[in-house]
Amino acid sequence: MRSLPPLSAVRVFEAAARHLNFTRAAAELGMTQAAVSYQVKLLEERVGTPLFLRAARRVELTEAGARIAPVATQALDLLGTAFQAARNDSEAVLVISSLHTFASNWLAKRLGSFQLAHPEIAVRLEISSHLVDFAREEVDVGLRGGSGRWPGLVAHPLLPWHFAPYASPDLLARLDLATPADLLSAPLISPDDPWWRHWFAAAGVDAGDIAARPAVLMGMQQLQGAAALSGQGIALLTPSLWPDDIAAGRLVAPFDIVGREGEGSIWLVYPESKRGSRKVRAFRDWILAAIRP
Repeated sequence: MRSLPPLSAVRVFEAAARHLNFTRAAAELGMTQAAVSYQVKLLEERVGTPLFLRAARRVELTEAGARIAPVATQALDLLGTAFQAARNDSEAVLVISSLHTFASNWLAKRLGSFQLAHPEIAVRLEISSHLVDFAREEVDVGLRGGSGRWPGLVAHPLLPWHFAPYASPDLLARLDLATPADLLSAPLISPDDPWWRHWFAAAGVDAGDIAARPAVLMGMQQLQGAAALSGQGIALLTPSLWPDDIAAGRLVAPFDIVGREGEGSIWLVYPESKRGSRKVRAFRDWILAAIRP
């Protein structure tokens, strides 16, 4: 086990030795002269011998101080170079964790413009529905659904979690849907989805035990939308994630009622510690501009 003095004291000693002046060392380090003197004293006590000869208006290195000073400078330079290299490597790759449907229906279609605007930043997109643990996983930013209240994370709202029933026009043509209550007897995709209860409540309909009915259950909105497009049933979808299919008439809403679950939205999140990261700032500015053209 290495027996080393505190790095903070070594850093102060190195600056004082370089300047041969405690006042100038304090100015460089953003400290008071008294704090510099205190750190040097701690180091001298740790070493067991004086490192400076103190005169009225100047200081000189002792023999021990003169031996240590160039080694301290070299060691700090090596540490600075190593950390700068790690910082440069870290800033070169942006790792994004995203919900599947947002990634496939919104982000993938636009991410190329971010790359063109920032060719120096490589992007790695990871698809996941779990909440990323930024302390344990090598992820820079997350695109997740929820309320936006996650301790220790900066959160920017992107898209509200609006939802409404959508189906293929062929399926709707075969169904007799005069009122929202008629959906209770229609083929619903993933009726266990809690959003169905919210939507029926917004429509003034008692959904009963809708979650218990036999059906095809798909936990991912991307799969639910694909099933609806192929005429397999009616899916609850977020309109802002299916604009092309809705505009082209491949997905049709039988009713104009749109539901929302409380404060639920899609959010851009990242740790407070990454607030100053150049690549994170670049992605934040880009996606906030892209989401609100």
